[in-house]
Amino acid sequence: MRRLAVDDDDGSILLLTLGYALLALALVFVCVDATSLYLAQKRIQSTADAAALAGADGFTLQVEGGEPVAELTDAGVSEQATAIVAASGGAVVVDAETPDGVSARVTVATTWHPVIGTIFVPDGVRIEATATSRTALR
Repeated sequence: MRRLAVDDDDGSILLLTLGYALLALALVFVCVDATSLYLAQKRIQSTADAAALAGADGFTLQVEGGEPVAELTDAGVSEQATAIVAASGGAVVVDAETPDGVSARVTVATTWHPVIGTIFVPDGVRIEATATSRTALR
């Protein structure tokens, strides 16, 4: 006659394997979404950098006292930044100004939607980036 052991562990390895597989799959999903968010932030920062650089090139050249002087205006910075951001697509200019007449500060924004976890964040996450660039002419 065969005796039944009270401490029978048959089948418990299958449950542990399934549990760890689900945990690993969830970790992969989180890593995919985190990488997507990181790349979206880098993309919007690059767009802000390009818009600020273009805005700093939107100066008007004036002659004061026999010396050429480059002067930035809020309208010039905004016009140049909007043109660059429109060409990149997906982002909008939140603010474009010149705080001191020789530098351009541009803020752009976009909405990031997760690749896998869309059901958890259906409206997406708003991402903003600000960049400042100075004109080379003084």
